[in-house]
Amino acid sequence: MASENQWKPNGTKRNTLSIHVVTWNVASAAPPLDLSDLLHLNNPNQNKDIYVIGLQEMNSGIIRLLSDTAFEDPWSSFFMDVLSPLSFIKISHVRMQGLLLLVFAKYQHLPFIQILSTKSTPTGLYGYWRLEHFDRILEMQNFKRYDIPNILDHDLILWFGDMNFRIEDFGLHFVRESITNQHYSDLWEKDQLSIAKKHDSLLREFQEGPLNFPPTYKFDRNSNNYDTRLAWLQSSYLHFLCSWDDRPTPPRPTYWLRCEKKRKPAWTDRILWRLKRQPKAKPLNPNLPAPYFSLSLKSYISHMMYDISDHKPVTGTFDLEFNPLMSVPLVTMLPESLWTMENDMLISYSSTPDFLSSPWDWIGLYKVGMRHINDYVSYVWVGDNQISFSDNLKQVYISINNIPETEDQFLLCYYSNNLNSVVGISKPFKIPLRFFLDNSLNEAKPQI
Repeated sequence: MASENQWKPNGTKRNTLSIHVVTWNVASAAPPLDLSDLLHLNNPNQNKDIYVIGLQEMNSGIIRLLSDTAFEDPWSSFFMDVLSPLSFIKISHVRMQGLLLLVFAKYQHLPFIQILSTKSTPTGLYGYWRLEHFDRILEMQNFKRYDIPNILDHDLILWFGDMNFRIEDFGLHFVRESITNQHYSDLWEKDQLSIAKKHDSLLREFQEGPLNFPPTYKFDRNSNNYDTRLAWLQSSYLHFLCSWDDRPTPPRPTYWLRCEKKRKPAWTDRILWRLKRQPKAKPLNPNLPAPYFSLSLKSYISHMMYDISDHKPVTGTFDLEFNPLMSVPLVTMLPESLWTMENDMLISYSSTPDFLSSPWDWIGLYKVGMRHINDYVSYVWVGDNQISFSDNLKQVYISINNIPETEDQFLLCYYSNNLNSVVGISKPFKIPLRFFLDNSLNEAKPQI
């Protein structure tokens, strides 16, 4: 979240967003039939604004990667199918072999989510987060284009995933007994992340909620049982050994199976966050509001009902309170001013005085329930299709030949090429059927 301020601030008014973070090592499994509990869809009192979803160990074979390049992967499609009817739009995603990061936001927030940028840092070992990668990731996550050169310069960092931390010293029997009796505090002091924080000042800046849920690894698939069978090593093999003696008897075969012991349960799946320290002094520019950023953890739980993987998913729900940098969108779409001219529909909009347009800006027409920004019904380039403008109002035209005749509701979105984001979005509206009727009558007139 950038601290860059290009627009007039909104005084001292504060906004609050509900952010729901999901991390899950899915162990190459396909999505289950229902993820309502994971996304907190069963609680009508929890109104989410943003979903941030991170998956690990997705199916990463060559054929699968090629397929996902041409089409949406099954997990992305599943989440879009579930969230788009609830007015959520996928605004960003990153895929790295077995890792997938998805970000969804409610469509009304789009004009205020700008300058989106992504960067990835490969770490090897299927992208598992290890402690030795901590400094390397922080060093490599640079954003030189903006006034936030390093990831630590951001106001908020959310760090989550399968971090692979284990429980030291205690034996398997003690760990399982503590879990059975819900004596989790007996295990916290031997958690490797907790131990590492005692020796690393930067790592201590990353906070975490209390681990009041059972360790999320390692389970037998399709069950809630912790690792009941002997686990084969990848290098396991069958030895065939023969012993000989002087007697004229056949050799006696001996078989050896190489395997490893049952794995201890552990909190490998974690959600951490770091807030940039707030300056105590007043800003040098009196026209700017005092910076304010507050994050409160509302929920930090595991979801034991999902058994498709040897990991259980973990979610964290946060309330983010902040001073907004904008009070109104840069562009205001005016669907109530729609009208037709021959085969075209005119779209009216206005923009703030400090908005810098580009010839590559475009306006998209969407059905309500769109999945992502490229899911438009039709679009027009603003520079090529503009027919009139004034200080307060501009108009462009869009052909209605590409618009379906339907009773569905639509949205208009203005996409800024300079900001790489939507800067204006209309309220839902219906296209009057008379538009299509008028068009058909015009086509029926004889040509003179």
